[in-house]
Amino acid sequence: VAGAGISTPSGIPDFRTPGTGLYANLEKYNIPYPEAIFNIDYFSNDPQPFFSLAKALYPGCHRPNYIHYFLRMLHHKGLLLRLYTQNIDGLEKLCGIPDEKLVEAHGSFATASCHLCYTPYPAEEVAIMNDNIPTCSFCAAAVKPDVVFFGEDLPQKYFLHTKDFPKADLLIVMGTSLKIEPFASLVNTVRSSVPRLLLNRHAVGPFEKVPLQRGDHMDLGDLAESVRRFAELLGWNGEIEELMRTQETSNVM
Repeated sequence: VAGAGISTPSGIPDFRTPGTGLYANLEKYNIPYPEAIFNIDYFSNDPQPFFSLAKALYPGCHRPNYIHYFLRMLHHKGLLLRLYTQNIDGLEKLCGIPDEKLVEAHGSFATASCHLCYTPYPAEEVAIMNDNIPTCSFCAAAVKPDVVFFGEDLPQKYFLHTKDFPKADLLIVMGTSLKIEPFASLVNTVRSSVPRLLLNRHAVGPFEKVPLQRGDHMDLGDLAESVRRFAELLGWNGEIEELMRTQETSNVM
């Protein structure tokens, strides 16, 4: 289970870190409250703030980092049942995690559709990096990437969790504030005997309880450092670095 914190080493700001998070720097958009930028009713009235912010998140501007490749190594070792991510930046897919192992719970920029009549459009027609708001040729409403806004349904693939979480032997939670439902409650759906490991800057969700539930473990601090230490304990660091070199070289070519 992963959130925005796994992408901050790639240069993408998270949402809630005071001073540097995306929500802390929205004054210029003149919105009533930070989350409004991802509210479908607000978008319907004024799509411009979302399109301005989307430039900071748009795929192609950033590269996967060591954390993403650690997750890819879990798959390579046959240990990854599924990766549930809140991220819309596409970096999990870019580092080589296959579609069948990935649940982008909050959607992505890979596809687009009219927010009103749901007519699909090629993602390349939704030109995030220029200042034009794409409009639907059928109803003239704004076309947006298929990123899940507050007030919209989660993708059907999200509901794989009803089968996945009861099967898990270990749940790793990383880089998330566990603030957004229903995603945040996923961590409570593994069997009570299953250990849960939080790799995060701060304790969040059920990990804030003192004492911790039996089987819960935390390593708090800089996430990239925590993941690298974890990989070194497993003896995977060299393999991950080699995977990064080969994958990034092939992506450039």
